[in-house]
Amino acid sequence: MDRNFAIQFANEWISAWNAHNIEQVLTHYTDNFEMNSPKIVRIIGEPSGKLKGKAKVREYWTKALDRMPDLHFELITVLVGVESVTLYYHGVGRQPAAEVFHFNTYGKVVKAYAHYE
Repeated sequence: MDRNFAIQFANEWISAWNAHNIEQVLTHYTDNFEMNSPKIVRIIGEPSGKLKGKAKVREYWTKALDRMPDLHFELITVLVGVESVTLYYHGVGRQPAAEVFHFNTYGKVVKAYAHYE
């Protein structure tokens, strides 16, 4: 994983979220990526906390934005792995959050794991 790629991804991802532009956020993911988040359970009632594919994740993120119209992320740092990137940021209500993104060889996210305090 190249640090420059990771920083560019982080800046684009945060910017798209802060603009509430789900379609722009989704450009960073493969069509069948897997999203894992404890908020999936709470927002759409999926007990596994996992969703697969852009259509299902789009629905989840749309509902989440409807519930949090003032959503704003503030990037704290970018951590670089072998085929992954972790973004550590302040999320809703300035709560700490971290997301781990696993990338394919084309630079698209295939799996993402969200973590919250």
